[in-house]
Amino acid sequence: MVSIRFGSIGGRAVFITNSLTKFLDVERASGGSLPSDPMQCLSRWAEVCKVASKLTEHDESSGVALDMSKLDCPVPRPRQIFAIGINYKAHAAEMKNALPKEPLVFTKFQSSLNSPNGAIKLVGEKCDYEAELVAVMAKGGRDIAIADAWSHVAGLCVGQDVSDRALQYANTPPQFSLGKSRAGFTPIGPWITDAASLASRGNLEMTCRVSGEIMQHTQTDDMIFEIPDIISYLSSICELFAGDVIYTGTPSGVGAGRTPPRFLRAGDVIETTIQDLGTLVNTCI
Repeated sequence: MVSIRFGSIGGRAVFITNSLTKFLDVERASGGSLPSDPMQCLSRWAEVCKVASKLTEHDESSGVALDMSKLDCPVPRPRQIFAIGINYKAHAAEMKNALPKEPLVFTKFQSSLNSPNGAIKLVGEKCDYEAELVAVMAKGGRDIAIADAWSHVAGLCVGQDVSDRALQYANTPPQFSLGKSRAGFTPIGPWITDAASLASRGNLEMTCRVSGEIMQHTQTDDMIFEIPDIISYLSSICELFAGDVIYTGTPSGVGAGRTPPRFLRAGDVIETTIQDLGTLVNTCI
């Protein structure tokens, strides 16, 4: 396989073929040397990549037809989900915030995880969309140097940091974690793409459409803190673990930053696309 795309179907780890039309069960493709559990595979990422690199065109042709609606969250049980606020220059401007001197960190809770095509149940009148580039850790540790950070990353994927703005700003000062952790508010996927295979990983095009209208569009080089900076900063305070998820911030164009605000409504379809990583399609109910 040229690119390694790792996903989950029916709770089992799978490789997505280069054609994006078929998948191979990881445990079976490895002859039983790798487990079926996606989280265990992430902790053995180097072995996963080695098996994937040896798959031939014949192996791929024997794959099972891929039904995108069957894809699960590729990181079903992360120990930690970190998220970075105000990490794009244009987003800081639209929200009238000064550029942060250090990453602004909050958490999203595991119970909010959603599949790449899962429905999002809106609560209240002020639920918002936030397209994000997501990094998934393969190797944890403390005090990870910026120069070494990419070697700790399994891959990148697409995320939505759906936000209940009424809950987020219910008090002064605002709190973020609960407002961003309602059921289904953390879609991730559609799969994890091996970071080492992405030549453009430092500058990817990202687009978010809501019911067909482009609401967010950026290049990720507008980030204030890049992925290695974030990993080094987090690991200087917290121990990181294989399978940890890092939401790296949203660009400008969020509903709360518009005049008038444009919050999500039942029936809206959120399509979040990142260059070389795929698309999430989530319907609001």
